[in-house]
Amino acid sequence: MRADNRGEGGLLALTALVLRTTNRNQERYLWIMAAGLVGAALFYGDGVITPAISVLSAVEGLKIATPLFEPYVIPISLVLLIVLFLFQRRGTAAVGSLFGPVMLIWFAVLAALGIWNIAKQPQILLAVNPYYGMALLVRHPWHGFLMLGAVFLAVTGAEALYADMGHFGRRALRRAWIGLVFPALLLNYFGQGALLLGDPDTIEHPFYRLVLQ
Repeated sequence: MRADNRGEGGLLALTALVLRTTNRNQERYLWIMAAGLVGAALFYGDGVITPAISVLSAVEGLKIATPLFEPYVIPISLVLLIVLFLFQRRGTAAVGSLFGPVMLIWFAVLAALGIWNIAKQPQILLAVNPYYGMALLVRHPWHGFLMLGAVFLAVTGAEALYADMGHFGRRALRRAWIGLVFPALLLNYFGQGALLLGDPDTIEHPFYRLVLQ
């Protein structure tokens, strides 16, 4: 959340520098200022919407486990968001000291769930062969195009690596991503695919079904 604020500040600073070299009487001065304000607004929107969506989607997993939690999804999400926004004021060091071990356990669990399901359906590893992806695009071009949108969404979170680089440095992020985050996510995605091979009915919420199966 603090990274989003830093990105917004950098965008405004860049806009201000460009405007200083542009004549106020020129038409492009207004266009540059408008573009900077729109970009800053988008950063603010991302900083507000992204945490809310992330927390809400995570808490919604409770109602998949049991419908009894359904009335409490929004209240629990609100409490978690308030706590997160209050705690993040303490700075990167405090947040990292608390959430660092939590995230380490989280990604380890993701990897373990993926490995468990891959062991049940090892044929999912054939997905590393690009032939199957190309065959899908050739046989079903429109469906393949729509699926590429979902694939792209799987990597859009990478901008957080650049946003957090000012907090943690390139070396720390590279080690965390290559050594933990990327392999854990890859194993989990393969595990979800293996789950679908074994039981196509789990197409709805396959991530949560990894745990609830």
